[in-house]
Amino acid sequence: MHLRRLLAVAGLFVVLPPLRPSLTAQAQALRVPADTFTLSNGLKVVVHEDHSAPLVAVNVWYHVGSGREVEGRSGFAHLFEHMMFQGSQNVKKAEHFSIVQEAGGTLNGSTNSDRTNYYEEVPSNYLERALWLEADRMGYLLDAFSQDKLDNQRDVVKNERRQNYENAPYGLSSIRIGEMLYPKGHPYHAPTIGYQQDLTAAAAGDVEGFFREWYVPNNASLVVAGDVTTAEVRRLVTKYFGPIPSGEAAPPVAPIPVKLDADKRDVMEDRVTLARLSLVWPTVERWHADDVALDILGSILGQGRSSRLYQRLVYKEQAAQSASASQGSRPQAGQFSVTVSAREGTSLSQMEREVYEEIARIAKDGPTEDEMTRARNGNEAQAVFQIQTLLGKADRLNQYVTERGTPDLFNVDLARYRAATAADVRRVAQTYIHNRPHIVLSVVPNGRRELAAQAPEVHP
Repeated sequence: MHLRRLLAVAGLFVVLPPLRPSLTAQAQALRVPADTFTLSNGLKVVVHEDHSAPLVAVNVWYHVGSGREVEGRSGFAHLFEHMMFQGSQNVKKAEHFSIVQEAGGTLNGSTNSDRTNYYEEVPSNYLERALWLEADRMGYLLDAFSQDKLDNQRDVVKNERRQNYENAPYGLSSIRIGEMLYPKGHPYHAPTIGYQQDLTAAAAGDVEGFFREWYVPNNASLVVAGDVTTAEVRRLVTKYFGPIPSGEAAPPVAPIPVKLDADKRDVMEDRVTLARLSLVWPTVERWHADDVALDILGSILGQGRSSRLYQRLVYKEQAAQSASASQGSRPQAGQFSVTVSAREGTSLSQMEREVYEEIARIAKDGPTEDEMTRARNGNEAQAVFQIQTLLGKADRLNQYVTERGTPDLFNVDLARYRAATAADVRRVAQTYIHNRPHIVLSVVPNGRRELAAQAPEVHP
């Protein structure tokens, strides 16, 4: 299907230039128009009308994640993601799933360090039912809360931690990196999944208090996207969410950057075949002026088969099984990561040295214009693909309104990448990465600690 037609079917208003040999000189525009209003109880509402198909997505963000938990009570935000499907005043346990799925819809939730979200996509004539379901658990979850439900979901979450972290290859490495990079008390120190001892210690009163503090209308935002009208959404949202009382105002979220005074090294043994090296630098939060240049640096160093690390370590030398790099930006801090899995017979010390050499090259000479073009084009393609679906658009609208106070920032985001230069990428490599203190984590097969990376005497 022609790209213009594909984007139209996806419900995007897109202006594409005529096809020319140098397409990057012509900028496309993405418009996802939205109306916003706020209820008297503080609930922010965003409506995006897309009448290309008789579907609607309902997306709720609660502005609480693991970053707002207190020490000794980790994992509560993720535990509540599970508890929110255990029934409320007018919805029986697991009935939320059956109601949506019997209508032909889909639903789920997710938790990270900064927010917990819940979403449904249903035929548009089921909009009222979807909104009622979300309002019932926002306002009346505790009416159906019980110790049995807590015990059941606590065990589910603990088992999820065992399956996805403790018993998964390299599964505990991300938790260890967070502990090494962010000091105790920082929002990103503890993992979103939580610690087993904290989950075990969770009492009914703790959980109820967490809900009352964070699961209130003035700490949430609701996006409705699809075959709807703003007037109808306003009427239904006011009907079902309007009576829910607001809670105490949450403290504002502000960047909390971290700084390392020296490199930190650690070695973990695991039931793995290949040794893996992780190098992680503290950088900047999302929407910082250098965020985009660092993202482009990650693309050039380690995203895709044309990237520098892949070309050298995997393709040419065949010393590594995989190699990647990326800038991980969150609202309160950011980190730049390089991950290399060495092939058998290759030391992690060699991998570390060669990564530093590639970083030194780009810090000295900067990227080529071809590399910049590929990175920009990759970002633009990703920007389009991420919002092809109603759920994708709704979630991005919710992110923008949560972090920046306005929903339609798609072109602002694109403009940031288009404005970045090779000189910017070279500068951030020098400022944040090259010869800067960072985390070095080696994950080696059990009993093979000699494979761990040894600190080089001098960085390239």
